[in-house]
Parts: sequence; structure tokens; C-alpha cells
Amino acid sequence: MSTERLDVATIGESVALLEGIRTTRALRRLRPDPVPPELIRKVCEAGTFAPSGGNRQPWFFIAVTDPERRRWVADRYRPAFHSYIQPALEAAKDPSYPDVKRRNMRSALHLADHLHEVPVLLFVAGWTRRGRPQYQALFPAVQNVLLACRAVGLGASLTSLHTTFGKKVDEWLGLPENCPTCAMLPIGWPVGRYARPPRRSIDTCLFFERFEVDR
Repeated sequence: MSTERLDVATIGESVALLEGIRTTRALRRLRPDPVPPELIRKVCEAGTFAPSGGNRQPWFFIAVTDPERRRWVADRYRPAFHSYIQPALEAAKDPSYPDVKRRNMRSALHLADHLHEVPVLLFVAGWTRRGRPQYQALFPAVQNVLLACRAVGLGASLTSLHTTFGKKVDEWLGLPENCPTCAMLPIGWPVGRYARPPRRSIDTCLFFERFEVDR
């Protein structure tokens, strides 16, 4: 996508809420083209409108855009991901393994192997409260960022695999011990497009009054 005449103030403002929610799927194949800082600011600002108990707003957003710094993350993420996905790759050798899961694995592998090319690695961090992360505020903020990326045409996905070496990342990002990261969002201009992901019917998971095992 050309960013020469990008109107950051208005882009994404007309996307219908429910349509945006229904079509926000993980996009892991991203172009290396840079993303304007103003657009990063816009999607992160959307994150700050998430709910938080007592309006504490514990979140921080650290956008890593420098190529060498992105490579530092990628060099640690790649082996961690390959180790994590190995059991699923073995299971996928079974001919009966669902094709949709194979496609998801291929896109996740592509992201892991090309993470250094992704123009923005956005880390979400937050103050702990009574020694515990405030996930009840941080993950709604993450979802807001993902929805904002959908609205402005950026591709994004959510991963927390970096937390396997998270303390090193947090120190490298300059975060204090009581403000750890909880998520990393690789963000860039997508190769694919947003569309409705496959979902089971709400009738299979919505209950009134009591959960029914055999419905």
C-alpha cells in the first residue's frame, strides 16, 4: 500500500464496528514496507480506550521498528517457535489432519521465519498489581489494537510466544521488573486480505440459564 498520501486522521474511521469485528483475522504474511509512525500511534491510541478497573490504564506500547532490533527479536523467536510447533508438525503427517490447521501452521511458520522483515513488532506491557499482571485490561487493549489495524488496513496477529524468553526481552526493552510484556503484535501491510474466519455457529456455544452437555 502506498503511504505517500495516507490521511491518517480519517483512515479507518468509517469501518462498521460489527463488520470489523467479524473480519479481523490473523494476517501473518506481511510486506516489509514501512508503516508511518502516525499510523502506529493511531492503532495504539485505540488500545488506550480498552476498559481497566479503576481506570488504572496499566498499559504501555513499545513499537520496535529498527531493522537490527527487529532481527534481535526474530533470532530468539524463530527457534522458540520451531520447538513449540514441532508436535503439531508431527501430527500433521496424518492424512486425516484438518487442512485448515495445516494452513494456519504454514502461515505461522512463515511469520516465524520472516519475523525480521516485519516492519513493526509491537510489544504490549503493563504494570503488575499486587504482584500479578493486569490481563483483564491488557488483553482488551490488545484486541482494540488488532481491530484498529483491521480498520486502517494493516495486517496483524497476536502472539505471546516471546514470553518463553520474556525476561530477556523486557530487560532489552528497558522495562522494569514490575511492568512485563504480555503480547507481541507483528504489524505491517498485508499480503492477503481481511475476511471472515471460519467459526462455529453461536448456537453451539450460547446457553441461557444453564450449560447443556448434549445439546
